[in-house]
Amino acid sequence: MPGYISLMKFTPKGLADLKGSVKRLEEAKATATKMGHKLVGWWATVGEYDAVVIIDAPNDESASLLALATASKGYVTTQTMRAYSEAEWAALTSKLP
Repeated sequence: MPGYISLMKFTPKGLADLKGSVKRLEEAKATATKMGHKLVGWWATVGEYDAVVIIDAPNDESASLLALATASKGYVTTQTMRAYSEAEWAALTSKLP
């Protein structure tokens, strides 16, 4: 399955309820599983972004729907990008002229 990296920032609403973030993460993991995604990992970070999530999803549309569903709750903003594994990158670059 294609891989995706989501960079997340807490909104003011998310910062006001940091204790609830663990429960919301569990809910997001359940939603991702129901959508056919595999959560590779979640990390809290220090710096420009508050968390990084790596998922495998069936396709771009499905990954976008998960990002939209997550952001629509109002606790985080997301920036999601397609990520190529080493094998995918090797296959892609082998096709260069």
